[in-house]
Amino acid sequence: MALTVLEPTGNGIGSDAFAIIWDGKALHGLNASGRSPASWNAERFAGQSTMPEIGWEAVTVPGAVSAWVTLAERFATLPLTTLAQPAIEYARDGFPVSPLIAHLWQRGYNKLKSQPGFVECFAPDGRPPRAGELFRNPAQAATLQKIAETRGEAFYRGDLAEKMVAFAGQHGAALSMTDLNNHRADWVDLLSRPFANGSVQELPPNGQGIATLIALGILEQWDIGSYTPDSVPWLHLSIEAMKLALVDLDRYVTDYDHLEFPAELLLSDSYLKQRAQLINPDQ
Repeated sequence: MALTVLEPTGNGIGSDAFAIIWDGKALHGLNASGRSPASWNAERFAGQSTMPEIGWEAVTVPGAVSAWVTLAERFATLPLTTLAQPAIEYARDGFPVSPLIAHLWQRGYNKLKSQPGFVECFAPDGRPPRAGELFRNPAQAATLQKIAETRGEAFYRGDLAEKMVAFAGQHGAALSMTDLNNHRADWVDLLSRPFANGSVQELPPNGQGIATLIALGILEQWDIGSYTPDSVPWLHLSIEAMKLALVDLDRYVTDYDHLEFPAELLLSDSYLKQRAQLINPDQ
């Protein structure tokens, strides 16, 4: 939770969350990514060749908060109010901005400064914070406090949700209270693929980790272990395998409930063999 304060460039309260957790006995997969607003349809985006990258038309239901709550309920030994305290204190009292985050903050500012509310929240002095400067966000501290005290209810069903929906509506967004009310984080079965005397585990779609498993499966068909690591043939096969995996990702991967076929079929030896045959080792 502290990262949502210390690294707002990549871990915002409005983000999604995926997690693979080892509890000492087994791995557990959590998909807390948010779904699209229910009223979104093809007509809403007609005429656009790509989805928007900024603005409310790029916003789905934020899932990270549900991940904090769900993970704490299952694995934590301390109450959420205690777990959230460092994040709340950093937001309330301030923290020195690191050089990397300052760089990313400036880049984000250049892209998002025209968005309603952004400057007031993340550039109150009219510019992004510089490396080494102390940045405070008391409003974020209050929000995190309320999230912790209500175990996320305020964020998805209470006054925080109402404020989000009202602000979204002011700017023509489709996000509704029903969208927030219906959000859930899902425990999911992991996908796995044997590799190099072990196995690699990934979350299933809509996560993109299956691309890693596809690429590794293709490399197995080429007996990649017989090649010298980092040699030209080894690198060539690895690059081509990843390219094929990304093609499959773009073509087939969507929300798990809407896949055209079970994701496991993309990891079958017969399919991976077909994909591996598309690689020319000499070009």
